[in-house]
Amino acid sequence: HLHHAALRFDVGVYFEANGHGTVTFSENALKIIKSAEPQSPAQQHALECLIGLTDLINQAVGDAISDMLLVEAILAHKGWTPKEWLGTYTDLPSRLVRIEVPNRSIFKAYDADRKLESPPGLQAKIDALQSRYNKGRSFARASGTEDAVRVYAEAASRSEADDLATRVANAVRDAGTVTEIVQST
Repeated sequence: HLHHAALRFDVGVYFEANGHGTVTFSENALKIIKSAEPQSPAQQHALECLIGLTDLINQAVGDAISDMLLVEAILAHKGWTPKEWLGTYTDLPSRLVRIEVPNRSIFKAYDADRKLESPPGLQAKIDALQSRYNKGRSFARASGTEDAVRVYAEAASRSEADDLATRVANAVRDAGTVTEIVQST
């Protein structure tokens, strides 16, 4: 899903939890980049870097080798070590849960698979659950290959992430057996 969404933009970037991902450039973006007339040495250098980036990235398949080479090039450009780069991001504890459901097709997602439009009421239930946790975030999406739904949950602590994942998984399981979820007050 993300690859097709990335193609809608002049420059699209996506990386999935399963390791797939790449950077895409529209024909229009490539034409503009290659025909640009730099107005200074700094612009010339930036343009050369951008052209190099478009040559390095494998837009067709999201090749992990070219993505890693891009990371190496960026780190060298910034003068960062991998440890310094790692220090720019703090990973929250997370949990991934798989729930078997009778019919995965009732789970319809949007917003890069982060929100559910159906079953009705389930997204509101997930939103209410995640709001109870410090830095809580959760989403559910149907498997593309089996009657199952995958739930991702993260929070400030491992116990909160585990609890949130369990509660969202239970909501998904319930939603898979009923036609509507009524949010309690």
